[in-house]
Amino acid sequence: MTVLSSADRDNGEKKVKSSYFDLPSMEISVAFPQATPASKFPPCTSDYYHFDDLLTPEEQAVRKRVREFMEKEVAPIMTEYWEKAEFPFHIIPKFGALGVAGGSIKGYGCPGLSITANAIATAEISRVDASCGTFNLVHTSLGMLTIALCGSEAQKQKYLPDLAQMKTVTCWALTEPDNGSDASALKTTATKVEGGWVLEGQKRWIGNSTFADLLVILARNTTTNQVNGFLVQKDAPGLTVTKIPNKIGLRIVQNGDILLQNVFVPDEERLPGVNSFQDTSKVLAVSRVMVAWQPIGISMGVYDMCHRYLKERKQFGAPLAAFQINQQKLVKMLGNVQAMFMMGWRLCKLYETGQMTPGQASLGKAWITSKARETASLGRELLGGNGVLGDFLVAKAFGDLEPIFTYEGTYDINTLVTGREVTGIASFKPPASRGRSRL
Repeated sequence: MTVLSSADRDNGEKKVKSSYFDLPSMEISVAFPQATPASKFPPCTSDYYHFDDLLTPEEQAVRKRVREFMEKEVAPIMTEYWEKAEFPFHIIPKFGALGVAGGSIKGYGCPGLSITANAIATAEISRVDASCGTFNLVHTSLGMLTIALCGSEAQKQKYLPDLAQMKTVTCWALTEPDNGSDASALKTTATKVEGGWVLEGQKRWIGNSTFADLLVILARNTTTNQVNGFLVQKDAPGLTVTKIPNKIGLRIVQNGDILLQNVFVPDEERLPGVNSFQDTSKVLAVSRVMVAWQPIGISMGVYDMCHRYLKERKQFGAPLAAFQINQQKLVKMLGNVQAMFMMGWRLCKLYETGQMTPGQASLGKAWITSKARETASLGRELLGGNGVLGDFLVAKAFGDLEPIFTYEGTYDINTLVTGREVTGIASFKPPASRGRSRL
């Protein structure tokens, strides 16, 4: 076998390539002038049942403010950054000025939004770009909320004001390579030493972690065997975070592998309100509702994009909207959005009145994400060849829904949470692992 030298390979490639091989890609508006790309985002046409009427003036104002920001600042750049799998750091100051970071947290410079307003903001962000929705959700509904609900007064005063303005960014590290759905079995350890704690272990899939200024780390206390929470500063000695590459969805989100090797955390940076895994449930109750609103927003955007595209794109001498089968698919998508919105809205009201149960939150997240996948699949069909291009939103949304379908509890795990609640029988572990017969 002949092994070609580097020079020979280069010459071979030059012979194969045409004179125009390395020309830059044609602008999408020039290459396909018949339909408008998502960089100029379509108007919202998905609120068919006028759900906006259910919102308070404050909630409507949040929706308007976030929608305008996302359409103006994020829509023109999102496809470029999604393709590069990079985060647009330059938008963070403007994001912070929106007044939604911190969500429902009251005081400490946080906006103190209603759960519904927080959910609406999540949907409006995700309608344009799901990755930005995840960035804010991790920062607000996991990292900041853990400090607000489980932190000391000194920790709240020290960290929350800057986090609320996004002068600093946080992440939340629970998932590990060996423990995804079985998160409570985490192996990262926290050992008490003089003046603080030493953390050892590994975390995976942690959003925002590669650039977070403050990392919320959940680890097992080696003395009590219970899960505790810790605040770790960026660049702490022994802390390493590396980006997870090759994702097919939420590519703008910087998910990381976290390695903790003899990381010292002072006593004052332990979260006093996290003394068992159960203590995280009050945080996850809110975040699961917010995650359910992400696919609602994504589906709104997909519908809005398809609605405009079908009226602009012509085949056989007529707009695609004139064909019966296309109208049928579009209306099915529209129906999904109305049903998803109503379930999400009801979840918010149950939470706000103290009635929401874990099973209800899990059913909402599971069902809404499944309907969102169906909606994106229909949209991908409607756009034909352009349904595989990020330029027209649907392909990007199609990919972005896959990690959302999985995180904050997979579809299957969430159905089991609801199943346990309605039957009174837990079925998470097979009989053999329980040490007794199911019978």
